Amino acid sequence: MKVEFRKWLGISGVLVLLSLGLISQESSGFTYIIPDTNQEIFYDSVTAMEPPDPGDPFFGQDAEYQGLQQAYLNNGDGTVTDLVTGLMWQQNAADEKMSWDEAMAGADTCSTGGYADWRLPDIKELYSLIQFSGTDPSSGSTVNLVPFIDTDYFQFEYGDTLSGERLIDAQYWSSTEYTGETMGGNETSFGVNFADGRIKGYPSQELGPPEQTFFMTSFVRYVRGTESCENQFVDNGDGTVTDLATNLMWQQSDDGTGRNWEESLVYAEILTTGGYSDWRLPNAHELQSIVDYTKSMQGTGTAAIDPVFSCTQITDEGGNPNYGFYWTGTTHAGSGPEYPGGWAAYVCFGEALGWMTTPDSTLVLDDVHGAGAQRSDPKCGDPDDYPWGNGPQGDVVRIYNFVRCVRDVDGTGIEGTETMAPPELSVTGSNPFSRTVTMECVLPAATPVLIDVFDASGRLVSTLADDTFSSGAHQFCWTPAESICSGIYLMRLSTGYGLSTAKVVFSMNR
Repeated sequence: MKVEFRKWLGISGVLVLLSLGLISQESSGFTYIIPDTNQEIFYDSVTAMEPPDPGDPFFGQDAEYQGLQQAYLNNGDGTVTDLVTGLMWQQNAADEKMSWDEAMAGADTCSTGGYADWRLPDIKELYSLIQFSGTDPSSGSTVNLVPFIDTDYFQFEYGDTLSGERLIDAQYWSSTEYTGETMGGNETSFGVNFADGRIKGYPSQELGPPEQTFFMTSFVRYVRGTESCENQFVDNGDGTVTDLATNLMWQQSDDGTGRNWEESLVYAEILTTGGYSDWRLPNAHELQSIVDYTKSMQGTGTAAIDPVFSCTQITDEGGNPNYGFYWTGTTHAGSGPEYPGGWAAYVCFGEALGWMTTPDSTLVLDDVHGAGAQRSDPKCGDPDDYPWGNGPQGDVVRIYNFVRCVRDVDGTGIEGTETMAPPELSVTGSNPFSRTVTMECVLPAATPVLIDVFDASGRLVSTLADDTFSSGAHQFCWTPAESICSGIYLMRLSTGYGLSTAKVVFSMNR
């Protein structure tokens, strides 16, 4: 039986803290919403499996927990609004791949949808689009091939194999630059590959020998909006750290020893730290949210994470001090039929090492993709079976990776509220409507309530409620101002028990 998981959004917890006077409006600053990974299939160490029960092997993986599901709105003008983060995206990538400098400069002349404030997304914004319902074709198989992005809303294409590209050459640039260098001294910027489901650093400046130089080019999809991916960490003094920006609580120290994926799931399920026992392996989106891309071994001599956390230092495959890879509960599914569930995603907080072949055929261990990369390892087995790594850059294979567990901070701090479902906001009046729309919600107990109205671009146009309400049924009405145009609007209800949304259509001429 699948265990239902209610993810308490940070905005709910912050509302409660505000109402109790425990934090100020200035210090709350909730802006960082993490969408779910869209992984719904359960896997063992090899293939898909039936949902495990508590106590069974492989219980506690990503598919066990359903967070805030990705949701999009096609605006009909070449743009797509992310109804979770509020960001607006170009529906189609640019016609041609670009160098990183071209991608950065091109935003200034982009006018998709009639907007002039487009920009290249940072790596956390770009990664919010990745879906782990995709399948990795790196093995060469095109069986059951699924991209790592929602193709119902976004245009996507694999690499052009007829022109000499690999199928997986579907990288997208972000604006985030690496503080170190990769592949023997290359300036590097991060990107997301929606063909093979990874974050990697890519050379962003001129490459090649004299008179044969070239620039790496990648796809570009611009974004607009004000979603912030800034963490707000608080040391709780009990071995845990709370991120007020996401409402997630983290294990302050990692587990201190390498474990394979199944062992890591067990470790998380039995962990008791800070007086809590509901820890789990983070999914890929959650773990990537705490990467600090301003830090690296090369740039700052540290792991790529805020110093409020402690990281176990390792001696890497080259005999040098470094920091490790950390497991997620997310399976990195393959497209081939042999081991479709045999690999799981991890995030590098140290260098993303790989064995590169030099022009004279010498193998050299190098930071090939940068701290903050997300790659994958076999869930079990012997690392010695991969002496020169895996893939075109010889990605180091460790299998026994570290664990930093996570749990959700409940919405109200009131015992037992974690069993209550977020109240639904339902439209009771006519929809579409021409004058006033009426909505209703039923609250299970007294709670702070915030109801905001957003237009299709994610812009806040009205706040209908911002107060504490008693238990029971409550009605709310919205009469758009004269300046409001016809169109689709999103009503977002935030309470101490979670968040729900409703979509309405306003038609002035109906």
